[in-house]
Amino acid sequence: MVKRAPLTTASAALLSVAWATALAALAIPAARAAAPEHAPAANTASSSAAATGPAAATPPVTPDPYADGSEQSGATKAAVCFSCHGPNGNSQNPAWPRLAGQNAVYIAEQLHLFKAGTRQNPVMQPMAAGLSDQDIDNVAVFFAAQTPTGLEADPSYWKAGQALYLHGDAASGVPGCVACHGPVGRGNPAAGYPALEAQQSVYVVSQLQSYANGTRYSGPSATTAAPNSIIMFDIAKRLTPEEIRDVASYVQGLR
Repeated sequence: MVKRAPLTTASAALLSVAWATALAALAIPAARAAAPEHAPAANTASSSAAATGPAAATPPVTPDPYADGSEQSGATKAAVCFSCHGPNGNSQNPAWPRLAGQNAVYIAEQLHLFKAGTRQNPVMQPMAAGLSDQDIDNVAVFFAAQTPTGLEADPSYWKAGQALYLHGDAASGVPGCVACHGPVGRGNPAAGYPALEAQQSVYVVSQLQSYANGTRYSGPSATTAAPNSIIMFDIAKRLTPEEIRDVASYVQGLR
């Protein structure tokens, strides 16, 4: 039996907002709500809404990398990233995230957090340290413009993962991922929610685990390091290892 974290008053209030958003996002015709039985990756809803989290510390990012960045300049600077993240951001190593199609706002945010040492990684920190703000915007818009490709969802887990992604688990205070990350995992750039479509399931598992154990970011304000991080810290610690595995498999197959 996996023991879940207790639901505090503050967390309950936070998650009630996410639940309300999830329910609004799922107010769609029933005929479009179910994924085809033969396809582990499918469009399962027609729209999504962004959940609104509590105020959080704002990371040092430029206002709009889409306006400030150059895809052409980013292509040159991003070439060194291909050794880990794959050609045009489609990583073949399950430990490294796919960046193709990731929204530029999120990429820029995370590069700034690596550069500041708030998000620690022995490879990414020195890489980010050498990037100017303009470099970061250029790299971000380059990867955002690429098309994600990847593996399929594991047939043993994707249905359970789909149920959690779309509907969450009310009993444990887990809202559906669709509310923030969208029906096909494309995220919400305006709200800062990252895309999940085609993401490596091994990487997704590792990141959900780091949210759950509080190590995704470091420092005295780790839970508010990014505008929406407190939401993920609260949600991830309520997921069982099996739920993390299932939802990670499902998003790997999303296109």
